[in-house]
Amino acid sequence: MNNTINIKSPNYICNMIKKLTKNWQLFLIISLTIGLAPFNPPHIWGKLQWIAGGGAVSGEQPMTLTDWGDLLMHGTPWLLLIISSILNGVNFIKPKK
Repeated sequence: MNNTINIKSPNYICNMIKKLTKNWQLFLIISLTIGLAPFNPPHIWGKLQWIAGGGAVSGEQPMTLTDWGDLLMHGTPWLLLIISSILNGVNFIKPKK
């Protein structure tokens, strides 16, 4: 019996899309907690400003590996929430058969 996961399988992709669509509430809660922590000011906002200002890879104080990891930790919930919202919007607009 083969227990490997084939990510090219249509079933795997469909199941992943269903999970992303179904779990929007979880992504919202995680975005509002981990995604905004620490709350004054939100860490993700500072990192995004740092990247938008052009100082992320060059400049006086470029971002370190820790900063990039921090961006990944605080940004992933927001990315999942955005993807889930788009998928739910497409499902809402798509006509039912």
